[in-house]
Amino acid sequence: MKIKEKVENHVAILTLSGKMMGGPETTALHDHIRGLIQDGIKRVVIDLGGVKWINSTGMGILMACMTTLKNAGGKLVLARVSEKVNSLLMITQLIKVFETYETVDRAVAALTD
Repeated sequence: MKIKEKVENHVAILTLSGKMMGGPETTALHDHIRGLIQDGIKRVVIDLGGVKWINSTGMGILMACMTTLKNAGGKLVLARVSEKVNSLLMITQLIKVFETYETVDRAVAALTD
């Protein structure tokens, strides 16, 4: 899994690509979020458009990232969630936990209101 970062209006946009199947690259996402918080950026959009599949460990990392941001007074939203990943969010009922947006622009707009 690869992580690309862009900051727009004090909102970090993390574009992920590959598979979120646990392991060091998945925990790197959580470390990245902690680094953003230290830099004073507490609003994050995770763009899942390039993520082909995610397992329970990957879901756990997304939950951990959201919790870390929430505890720091921030917010995390998801953008461009693929059909496969969306169906997993539905099955696990995490669709009720995560805010999801069709586009990155809409997700950023939701965080900058």
